[in-house]
Amino acid sequence: MIRNRHRLFFACFLFVLLFAAAGAHAAEEGGSAASEKAAEVFKWINFAIVAGLILWLCLKKAPAFFSRRAAAISSAVTSATAAKAAADAQLREAETKLANLQKEVAELRALAERESAAEVARLRAATQSDAQKIAAAAKAEIEAAERAARLALKALAANLAVDGAESLLAKQLNPQTQEALITSFVNSLEGRPN
Repeated sequence: MIRNRHRLFFACFLFVLLFAAAGAHAAEEGGSAASEKAAEVFKWINFAIVAGLILWLCLKKAPAFFSRRAAAISSAVTSATAAKAAADAQLREAETKLANLQKEVAELRALAERESAAEVARLRAATQSDAQKIAAAAKAEIEAAERAARLALKALAANLAVDGAESLLAKQLNPQTQEALITSFVNSLEGRPN
């Protein structure tokens, strides 16, 4: 490859020298018409050399560039196809979910209604149970208060009876009655055996 470059460069160098010598020879011989003709030929040869170099560069570098570019485009097309397939799958899934959304909403509403009805029934049962417990506790408190009031009333009646008896005794018991009672008691003791 380097060898081909050297050959091409050498051939170009020879053409340039040849036309430079032809242009110099034409300028010596005569005149401006020959010089213009040589300059025109030199321009065309220069153009051919430059065009040849550009063509050679394109033929040498273009296939690798275009194959890399084609591979990149192919890779991009493949990844875009995969992304489109994934997006289509997500779209189908979303459409399926959307179609089932009304059904799911109806199921959720029915479930919520059942749960709320069960909660209401549970709260009613708990309230009734609490009311029964409160009523039983109140009844027990009332009975306890009634017993306490009866005991207090009995104690008060006993106190009043004792106080009444004591005051009655104090009125009726004078020193002579006391002496008669003691004498009667002592007499009753004498007849008894020890």
